[in-house]
Amino acid sequence: MTGEPSPDDPFPDGSSPGGRRILPVADAARVRAYAGTLLRRHRGPLSRALILHALAAVCGLAAPWLLGGLVEDVVGGAPLSAVDRVALAIAGFVAAQAVLLRFAAYASARLGEKALAELRESFVKDVLALPLSTVERAGTGDLITRTSRDVDSLARTVRFAVPELLIAVVTCLCTLVALVLVGPLTALPCLIAVPVIWAGTRWYLRRAPAGYLRENAAYAEINDGLAETVEGARTVEALRMAEQRRARTDRDIARSYAAERYTLWLRTIWFPTMELGYVLPVVATLGVGGLLYVSDLATIGQVTAATLYVQQLIDPLDRLLMWIDELQVGGASLARLLGVAGVPPDRTPTSRRPVSERITVSDVRFGYADGPEVLHGIDLDLRPGERLAMVGPSGAGKSTLGRLLAGVHGPRTGGVTVGGVPLTELPLEELRGHVALVTQEHHVFRGSVRDNVAMVRPGATDASVRAALEAVDAWDWVAELPDGPDTAVGSGGRTLAPAAAQQLALARLVLADPHTLVLDEATSLLDPRAARRLERSLGAVLDGRTVVAIAHRLHTAHDADRVAVVEDGRIAELGPHGELVAGDGTYAALWRHWHG
Repeated sequence: MTGEPSPDDPFPDGSSPGGRRILPVADAARVRAYAGTLLRRHRGPLSRALILHALAAVCGLAAPWLLGGLVEDVVGGAPLSAVDRVALAIAGFVAAQAVLLRFAAYASARLGEKALAELRESFVKDVLALPLSTVERAGTGDLITRTSRDVDSLARTVRFAVPELLIAVVTCLCTLVALVLVGPLTALPCLIAVPVIWAGTRWYLRRAPAGYLRENAAYAEINDGLAETVEGARTVEALRMAEQRRARTDRDIARSYAAERYTLWLRTIWFPTMELGYVLPVVATLGVGGLLYVSDLATIGQVTAATLYVQQLIDPLDRLLMWIDELQVGGASLARLLGVAGVPPDRTPTSRRPVSERITVSDVRFGYADGPEVLHGIDLDLRPGERLAMVGPSGAGKSTLGRLLAGVHGPRTGGVTVGGVPLTELPLEELRGHVALVTQEHHVFRGSVRDNVAMVRPGATDASVRAALEAVDAWDWVAELPDGPDTAVGSGGRTLAPAAAQQLALARLVLADPHTLVLDEATSLLDPRAARRLERSLGAVLDGRTVVAIAHRLHTAHDADRVAVVEDGRIAELGPHGELVAGDGTYAALWRHWHG
């Protein structure tokens, strides 16, 4: 390891080890504040768990105390029956400790599950509130890692590390108190371990949080690269990019290996140091205790009990330090989960409300993040109820302009307004009532066909769901399913073809009933004949609504009221189909090419 990440901020530029910007990570103060709030919220269950653990620890401390007294009695000539009484007492305390530990573990586990459930619900809420532009900029790999690996790591910490730490802390405190009560002088040798354990643990804790954050971020890079390769498998194969993708994966794995090797290096130094800290007190107690006994400053019973307590202290102390390491893993995961809530909103809600459904684009310029401009001075006035087709070569900026029209992104300069109000100033719930975006990427959610359609309007009736399915020519195949619209689809259910998934997405759109629709090649997964039939069906349903169709099939442009030809981030031509064909410009050339 040639260098160490900063203990405070392993990624000061907000990027992953591979250089890609990731979602925010909560700082240590935010993590501590959240943990404190969680503990205060569950003060009662936490107190009960601590009391049960303390009682169990006290029962466990009885044996050394009784054995120390027994040694004194035997030296003083006590009868054999005294041994029997001590053995029975020890057995009773062990049984009581087992019962108390059972209830203490149950109380701790129940508390942990409640806390974990609250965190998961909060995390899901924060994820659903993430601006789409932020997710696209960070990539899906980071978000997938947080929802899977980080949640699993935190679950392990809450279920096991936190209860074990409670047990270890309470047991250590009770053992130390018992050790002092046996004899302050015999307890002094334990102090020899304090500098070793304190210095080693401080060294480790300064480096471990940043190391585990780096490890998790590196794992997110692997997920992101693999997801891109799998999703674009056909493109990778067609462009012969397999070697490039394999090289990217190798680099991601190398970074992950380096990150994990660093945290392993920390443990290989910390763990042996702690082992030394365990052994020294036992040796010191025996040596110093012998000198105290010879000097008549301690009895043989005190030395025996003290040695047994120091020996007994090793297990909870070892458990405490071992689970502190697990706590660093969980703390890093918690910081990544809480960081999602730190994503700033991409819109500032206003009290103003649109006075009409007219969408206006005024001198808009736009670029992704800090990249170059993609759109240059776009002006466009969408008349309510018109159908506008956007055509042009790949990479011209059609989809980007569509996302601005749908309010997904805000412009760098200029404005995109509906009824005089900027789209990015409308709350999301209200925005989707004005304009909605449908792309060729569709997800089938786990549940019935009806659930997948009605999710945009939970109170929808069966008749309205059927009408939406009929509007997109999907009712015929839905009716033929084993349970009709109640057939389970998605993960664990019936697998739908991409074209069927696209129809479900369009049915959702029909049921949502926004005034303006932006269709980004929304029928591209259908064959041309089916797409043509579907567009005609949608035409009747969407009558009176503003529709912006980003098209790769020019028959869509032929049927539109106006056509916008986008080239190099600008609207090169705008007008009805007939006028543009007669103008013999870019659109006319596309039309001739389309017809062969």
